[in-house]
Amino acid sequence: MSFENRNYAFAGAFIDELARCGLRHVCICPGSRSSPLAISFAHHPGIRKWVHLDERSAAFFALGMARYLNEPVALVCTSGTAVANFLPALVEARYSSVPLLVLTADRPPELVDWGALQTIDQTRLYGCYVKWSANMPPPDVTLPLMGFVRSIAGRALATATEEPKGAVHLNFPFRDPLEPAAVPSDLPDSEVNLQNQIYQGRPEGRPFLRSVSVEKRPLLDDIQRLASELTSIEHGLIICGPATDTTLAVKVVTLARQLGYPVLADCLSQVRCGPHDRSSIIDCYDSFIGDGELAASLAPQVVLRFGALPVSKSLTGYLEQCSSARHILVDDMGWRDPFHITSEIWHIGAVPFCETLSSFLKSRRVDGEWSNRWHTLAETTRSTIRREFARIGEMFEGKVFAELVSLLPSDSLLFAGNSMPVRDMDTFVLSTELPVRFMANRGASGIDGVVSTALGASAVSSGRLVLVVGDISFYHDMNGLLAAKNCGLNATIVVINNNGSGIFSFLPQASYEDVFEHYFATPHDLTFRAAADLYGLHYCFAQDWETYIEAVKVSLAGTGTTIIEVPGERKLNVRLHRQIRDAIVAQIRRNERANNG
Repeated sequence: MSFENRNYAFAGAFIDELARCGLRHVCICPGSRSSPLAISFAHHPGIRKWVHLDERSAAFFALGMARYLNEPVALVCTSGTAVANFLPALVEARYSSVPLLVLTADRPPELVDWGALQTIDQTRLYGCYVKWSANMPPPDVTLPLMGFVRSIAGRALATATEEPKGAVHLNFPFRDPLEPAAVPSDLPDSEVNLQNQIYQGRPEGRPFLRSVSVEKRPLLDDIQRLASELTSIEHGLIICGPATDTTLAVKVVTLARQLGYPVLADCLSQVRCGPHDRSSIIDCYDSFIGDGELAASLAPQVVLRFGALPVSKSLTGYLEQCSSARHILVDDMGWRDPFHITSEIWHIGAVPFCETLSSFLKSRRVDGEWSNRWHTLAETTRSTIRREFARIGEMFEGKVFAELVSLLPSDSLLFAGNSMPVRDMDTFVLSTELPVRFMANRGASGIDGVVSTALGASAVSSGRLVLVVGDISFYHDMNGLLAAKNCGLNATIVVINNNGSGIFSFLPQASYEDVFEHYFATPHDLTFRAAADLYGLHYCFAQDWETYIEAVKVSLAGTGTTIIEVPGERKLNVRLHRQIRDAIVAQIRRNERANNG
């Protein structure tokens, strides 16, 4: 490893060590103070560089990459308020357990708090939203310091990837020169350099410091006892909330078949759709479980819940209503039980839990009345949804997903914005054998950074990205569209434009008409053709279903990024949602009355 001055010796050793430890991607924002990091990354052949003009968009782009890959992605920015723009994405990373490595440049200590420009207090700026934060010393070329910088690189990546995964922040104070100018006095004695491999790193490209983690498994006695207890309980449910592990589906459905328990699979669980056995999957529970009478008749004795809190408000309300049941939460990311109804928490990954529990369940329970009723309800719901959609000619937001899923190619990435899109995806995307990766920013569930996060995931995905996002959320992150152009990404972005915040129309505040439109709905009267023109993207305004379907087909078959704008009407959207739910519950009651004779 060669270097021109102490800044580049320090930054170069750090970045070389990151590559040795497995870092593959970095998102870099322009700035002067961060030059030693940016230029050292630029010169390293083993790490792919993604350049972004906007720090906030860059952070969400990195978040999308890291979430899709389930591995750390680095972020680099200069000092001052640029650092603060990373915070929203780090909040999402904290609550969705996404590994990031945040590398911020800073002024040296003698300039901080002395009126130097572009200088703020960056010490532990991100608070509890990062797993670990450290201020690096000003660079120098000494054996102890070079050993330290390589060690901290390995420690930072290991900390970010240890469960629960999350972000790590390292703050680098650099003195001049910030450019790679030669400073002969910074160079160590050549003999010392040859004798001490700390400068060059370990031989054969090995990491300087290696972290070895041992996967935690439950005690066999405990899991065997649980298996015995569950064998005697017929009225059980498995709830799969949002998760990223695509290997969970096979494990959890195997367990469900052994126990005879229906699986209420959130769309984001990666369990609802795919080529695995889906005979235990209940895909449309949101449309009927909110009915109080039905929910009361479906009270379980035990609930096994995996992953984060489900998207469906009807389902979480049902779980609250069933608080007397034995609730078992399997969660290796913390204590995600906001309703405080959980009886026991197993701090372990869902996959090893399912594998171990299944090993003690030798026989398969035959489906009984309990399981059969859930599947009958689901089938009635599916057929009613299809019937109602066939009758709807208006541009209904919920139907956007129903039409979309049938057009997706295998291994697509379907990303939903928060507020209404993710809820409609969860409600109206029915189980299919098509392998699709479902994603959304459900850690903190904000509407910001959605475009950038989806494009970041697209950049490292081999499948086609389709993003469905609301107009306010799209407007909030239009800066992120620059990545689609600059990175040459192939994406289909469906913008549902109902001229405001559609989800608020479902809340009681909507009845206060004197204040609702201005303070809650916030109409903007914008269309987004100009945004597509600005960034050199394809555009289509889909005023009817025929235009929408054709635009999606053309986009999926072509290259580049297309924005498909779908007009919506908020009051109509509320009416049609309620109409479909009422039709489902009415059909269920008719069927059950007929069956009970």
